[in-house]
Amino acid sequence: MHAMPILLAILCLMAIAYRYYSAFLAAKVAALDDSRVTPAVRLNDGQNFHPTNRWVLFGHHFAAISGAGPLIGPVLAAQFGYLPGLLWIVIGVCLGGAVQDFLVLAASLRRGGKSLAQIAFSDVGKVAGTAATVAILFIIVIALAGLGKVVVKALGGEPVKYPAGSRFLISSDQMPDKYKFAAQHKQTIKGKVFYSYEIPAGWELEYAVGQAPMRLQEGFKLLTTEPLLNEKIVAGDPFEPDAKNSLAIPPDAFRSTPGSPWGTFTIAATIPIALFVGLYMYKLRPGKVVEASIIGAVLTLAATYYGAQVADSSVGHYFDLSAIQVTWAMAIYGFIAAVLPVWVLLAPRDYLSSFLKIGTIGLLVIGTLVANPKLEAPAINHVFINGGPTVGGKIFPFLFITIMCGAISGFHALVSSGTTPKMMTREKDARMIGYGAMLIEGLVGVVAMIAAASLPTQDYYAMNTELSKVPIYHERILQVGGGGGVEHIGQYEQLTKEPSLRGRTGGAVTLAVGMAHIFDQAVKKVWHGGEATMKAMWQYWYHFAIMFEALFILTTIDAGTRIGRFLLQEAAGKAIHHRLGQQGWWPGAIVSTLLIVAGWAYFIDANNFDAIWKMFGVANQMLAAIALSIVSAYLVNEGRGRYLWVTLIPLAVVTTTTSTAALENIGSYWTTVITQKQLAVPDWKLITNSLISGGLTLAMLVSAYIVILAAMKRCFLGNSLIGSPRGTRLVAAS
Repeated sequence: MHAMPILLAILCLMAIAYRYYSAFLAAKVAALDDSRVTPAVRLNDGQNFHPTNRWVLFGHHFAAISGAGPLIGPVLAAQFGYLPGLLWIVIGVCLGGAVQDFLVLAASLRRGGKSLAQIAFSDVGKVAGTAATVAILFIIVIALAGLGKVVVKALGGEPVKYPAGSRFLISSDQMPDKYKFAAQHKQTIKGKVFYSYEIPAGWELEYAVGQAPMRLQEGFKLLTTEPLLNEKIVAGDPFEPDAKNSLAIPPDAFRSTPGSPWGTFTIAATIPIALFVGLYMYKLRPGKVVEASIIGAVLTLAATYYGAQVADSSVGHYFDLSAIQVTWAMAIYGFIAAVLPVWVLLAPRDYLSSFLKIGTIGLLVIGTLVANPKLEAPAINHVFINGGPTVGGKIFPFLFITIMCGAISGFHALVSSGTTPKMMTREKDARMIGYGAMLIEGLVGVVAMIAAASLPTQDYYAMNTELSKVPIYHERILQVGGGGGVEHIGQYEQLTKEPSLRGRTGGAVTLAVGMAHIFDQAVKKVWHGGEATMKAMWQYWYHFAIMFEALFILTTIDAGTRIGRFLLQEAAGKAIHHRLGQQGWWPGAIVSTLLIVAGWAYFIDANNFDAIWKMFGVANQMLAAIALSIVSAYLVNEGRGRYLWVTLIPLAVVTTTTSTAALENIGSYWTTVITQKQLAVPDWKLITNSLISGGLTLAMLVSAYIVILAAMKRCFLGNSLIGSPRGTRLVAAS
């Protein structure tokens, strides 16, 4: 199957949904009326409330809602095959995600630009409003941790240990000179001296005796405390034909997976670029938006281009960061961005990234139509239907929390009830901005799935399987098909100039390679340049894609941290002291920001990617359930209860799938605790982390159900909480 017919069909379905279903929602369900005065006009203060051109607002709204979810989720869910994910994205976005975003935006417009939690207080009740506030606070922390983990996996290096009993198999023609194979250098790690050995491409890696060995497509560094590993090679049986020599991997040895200095430099460079653009637009040349845009775009592309030279220079090692160093760097950035005035860094960065996001998505859609790549992944992958290396759970319910933002995302409800309703000039623009922007995000998810599914199957799993888990999945990966076990990882590493692509889980690296693959095929169809030129372009396609993904994520991290800071300050101001609730009071701003940053940084460091992405999925979708239930109560209060089905159907789907996943996650955490306690030497750090993660998941689940049940009681049993008899039309706030 090729991608172009699928993409064209999906584009048609989305166009039909926008033309007819969103029109129905606007006219009948939301009852949009341009004669009503919007909060942006009525409460215009030039700061929080400010009438804005609808196309500018569309760009702002899309930049705010588009994070890593629609990019990474489909890449991970490609493990189940491309068909289930595509069906969930298209059906979910048309009937669920876009409906939620649109109706939350409409409700906020009618409630004076109030936030989702404030609407819960007014339309559902005090208990539901309090529970919604608690749930949103927890969810923001988990969501930012999930997004941050993607950046860590894409940019940070990390040590990888091999299972006990693993060994290298070396054919006679691959036998190294023991002096050339001697330790290259030594370094001290946590008080121990480790020696570095260069393992060459061509050797085979056997994880267990009798298991099919894996041929190494690329060389790498192996670190161990053994100073004379080069003298430990054991000769094969001389009487056995084709007997191979072997080298047992020491128990303390680990593979040193380097970071991405090119990618790290490029993304780091966008911070001073954004600072300069902000200074240029607001201080040096006020109002010269076009000039600032051109300067920002040129500087960003230049940072991508010159990242290669920096990575290979004498300062390149400063940008080769470990996973924990990337986490610290993001934490420092998130803190500074959330505390600084919004115009200094957050606004210009958001402005720059919106152009980059929309432009790149357009290029990717066009590139997919031109290249028309073959989908190498199976439509339904029965081998990993019950769990595999990228998603460690069954297709139900984990498909629905792995792919979230591309289909439906609770995080969007915070934006639709945050800045966007405070900037809208006309009510009817809510259709284009609320429903339309979410459809584009669904399209992002579609092209991300196509990019992942178009990669050769063996390459997809080589990048998406943790090296320590390869022995578990190696035989089953070979069963999936796709080239009979042939990989191209070594070729991709040469083309992208990345030192290591194998085992770079998290989806970001896979998506970047997939995007580069599509761009390369599309360019070859329209321009017949030299082979050397085509190969040289690969490195720029790849690192542009990495920068594109990271900007998606960091834009959400800085904005999300600021939202969390405001919410925490508001809660602390009510519960502890009124000064804490004053956003301009620096001690309160600093302490609340530190707490939010410390929360998401802890979960990034404490969990592996699979665990944190599952928590992120549960948290995000639970927020979607909260948002849909609050909107349901709002519709009843507005006298439009006969249209409840438009929210109750997606609410039922999201609540069922997410609750099932949450309970399975809690059970998994509890099993880990019980198993560890039975060991002679328990891992208390793992026990503590499991208890915290499980407890937080349970707290989110309970908070969500308090809101959902209260909203359903309001819809079917109670009278209006805001003064209107049930079934009557609420008078506008104005």
